[in-house]
Amino acid sequence: MTEKEGAVAGTDNTVADDDALYVLTAVLLTPAQFPSVLGDDYPAACAALHLEPYAEGYGLVLGQDGDGARWTVVVDDVSLVAVAIASWDCGMEYDLSPDDRSVVCALPGWPLAVAVAAPGVSAPHDPAPDPEADGEDLAPLCPPDTDVWGPAQRRLGADAIALQWAVWREQIDDETAFAPAGAGDEDGSHAGGSDGDQDGPQADSSGGDQDGPQADSSGGDQDGPQADGSDGDEHPEGGAEALRPADDAPLSGTHPGVRRALAEAHAYVDAPPPPGRVRSSFAPGDARMIRADGPGWSMVARTDDIAFLLLDEMPGEILTVGRGTELPKLLQALDAMAVRPA
Repeated sequence: MTEKEGAVAGTDNTVADDDALYVLTAVLLTPAQFPSVLGDDYPAACAALHLEPYAEGYGLVLGQDGDGARWTVVVDDVSLVAVAIASWDCGMEYDLSPDDRSVVCALPGWPLAVAVAAPGVSAPHDPAPDPEADGEDLAPLCPPDTDVWGPAQRRLGADAIALQWAVWREQIDDETAFAPAGAGDEDGSHAGGSDGDQDGPQADSSGGDQDGPQADSSGGDQDGPQADGSDGDEHPEGGAEALRPADDAPLSGTHPGVRRALAEAHAYVDAPPPPGRVRSSFAPGDARMIRADGPGWSMVARTDDIAFLLLDEMPGEILTVGRGTELPKLLQALDAMAVRPA
């Protein structure tokens, strides 16, 4: 259902109302794996698409109709979509043709940037308003503007760091990142920690390089072709807000936003947040990758390493949290209560 090397697989798929949909890509929308650009947690992501947050989740199929209009078809056959994504991720073709009975709804537009288009039809565009809706139809979905900074861009930035952990980790000096507790605060957290300049390796808030039609901004384990929040060779549509290691805060002066985020993350352990607010995915060795979000902040961490924080109040800047004595315990506790991909 995605386009690889210029060929669209699964064209002429009839998914709703006998209208042909040229399928470009698909993503999962489940408590453990969802496009985080849509919200801090699974219920918020569902609300952004006017869906009920069912525990079983959904599959989102992104494509164009015969006129080239963008559509997001929501299906409840999660297993079918997961198999298709896993097949594409392995470089295999898979003609995803959801049964009409599995279609929950069709939403105009795309919530994520997709860098490809179906051949032989008009360029992607929003569908015309339904004349029978009397102006009450939903506004077309659209990806966030990556030329500005806000909650969506902050979450996309965190996804990019999770996918490019090694690149960002190389920019952090271990003497700073693993500073003893006395050099910072009790958990060794601090803002900054990079001894390089801001022109070094960068990830953008759209997820960096793209690998074809992409459609997941979920971070963590990835099950298939991704867009706007994944790695690869093709850039998504739209601008990009460059991320950069923050280097303007002294080691002894932890940014107040870092303290607030860590305090809220600690609170999740005692009072579990909505599903998807904390997610755990595979990392090399015996480690786990932790993705956590809260009001105004996003965290990416490995249970055997440091943590990176992004804040709404610091556009594009990455703050590091050193191991210290408390961070490992926090990450282990978050991993224990996090949702994981099946």
